[in-house]
Amino acid sequence: MCGRFVQYRAAIDYLQALHSEAPLAAGIEPAPIARYNVAPHTRVLLIHMDADGLRMEPIPWGYAPAWAQGPRARPPAINARVETLASSRFWREAWKSGRALIPADGWYEWQQEAAGTGRKQPFFFRLKSGEPLFFPAIGRFPRAGAAVREGDGFALITRPSKGRMGEIHDRQPLVLSPEMARAWIDQQQTPAQAEEIALHRGLPSEVFDWYPVGLAVGNVHNEGSGLIQPEGSADAG
Repeated sequence: MCGRFVQYRAAIDYLQALHSEAPLAAGIEPAPIARYNVAPHTRVLLIHMDADGLRMEPIPWGYAPAWAQGPRARPPAINARVETLASSRFWREAWKSGRALIPADGWYEWQQEAAGTGRKQPFFFRLKSGEPLFFPAIGRFPRAGAAVREGDGFALITRPSKGRMGEIHDRQPLVLSPEMARAWIDQQQTPAQAEEIALHRGLPSEVFDWYPVGLAVGNVHNEGSGLIQPEGSADAG
């Protein structure tokens, strides 16, 4: 699963890495986002396609269809399993028109240590190239520049971990290349084409590296670049 990730660059850096020719429908903040511990149920910078072009705006991390909301409902889902995404009733409405991207710089997973210790070791994952990465997301978003409404939100898509990544956690967020990321949010893509991207076009484990980081990331109130430094380094904090 993915329950914490990093967004530290400026919005323009992610746009340039996406290599999209679509116009930008609204302005973006020039300052770096500088979030090293993005947690569920907070607002997160998201990229989605609108009628007049790309929009980058903060959207709540967590989604539930209207019929699954209410005072007795479970918390909004933060992750969607790629294996059942296209067929699940829960995602049916979002699947029709709710595809988006979360630009990021990496994510965290926790590995269960020796049995009985109860301790979990966090690891930071990133592209070996050091470039931004793109998580495909699904949900409901405001349109035509409107304000975020009750019920707007998104979930990241996860898949089974492959190769050595599975030694840390059995699931990982789906990550797309810039080319596939652009295709994912293209409104001309059919649901069948989007399903093919989600199931078969994710980046392979060989393009990532990862290393243990300090336990401080486990507290959502902790922030700063020290969180992504290797455990034990002078900058880890």
